[in-house]
Amino acid sequence: MSAGRLHPMSIAIREISEIFARMGFGIAYGPELEDEWYNFDALNVPPEHPARDMQDTFWTKEEKPRTPRTHTTSVTIRCLEKMAKEGLQEMRMIAPAKVFRNEATDMTHEAQFFQLDGFAVGPVGSVSLAHLKGTYEQFFKEYLGPNAKVRFRPSFFPFTEPSVEVDVWFEPAGKEGRWLEVAGAGMLHPNVLTNGGLDPKKYGGFAFGGGIERLIMVKYGVPDVRLFHNGDIRFVYGFDESVIGGMPA
Repeated sequence: MSAGRLHPMSIAIREISEIFARMGFGIAYGPELEDEWYNFDALNVPPEHPARDMQDTFWTKEEKPRTPRTHTTSVTIRCLEKMAKEGLQEMRMIAPAKVFRNEATDMTHEAQFFQLDGFAVGPVGSVSLAHLKGTYEQFFKEYLGPNAKVRFRPSFFPFTEPSVEVDVWFEPAGKEGRWLEVAGAGMLHPNVLTNGGLDPKKYGGFAFGGGIERLIMVKYGVPDVRLFHNGDIRFVYGFDESVIGGMPA
């Protein structure tokens, strides 16, 4: 009888978590079925905000509807509340977990996928955009290889200001290299810090978020994101665990 194997997503999350742990990040968790406050309002996305159009959202039919979270940034606001409640001066966390979007599926989009969100918060002046850039560069060099190239582009997200898109240089076999967007990031918006119970005049920090499937696709040349969730066991055995996660096969 063949031995069982971990799913490539599980292995990737372990490896990603280990990389961030070496940079001082812990792992935070939150509910998959989330209140509107944590998923949108507390993140500076009020009901009429145009950014809501960026999130194709499922809703429950409860009297006070909840949503299967559209991003794990909802975990960030819960962590900020914990900081405020416990009087902590700094915190660094990642939240690698499943999220849900009400959208059509294709080779690069799924109605469910895994997202890697993270943040670092401390006294004003102790955490900067330069620290965000250095954190991401170190992560990609460890996860994608020492020659990984990263760039930041100005962008907009309601929960960060300034905001940036994060690209990595992608050279698929037999094709011309190109920049590939893998995440959004920036400095936490003062309104988000306030909603988490922290004084933005005393605290500041960065936040980031992006899809984990896309990182694995870049690293191993997976052609279709739907392969991660279709339940075909052949996909699991198509990976060599000793390569993916530094684990014995």
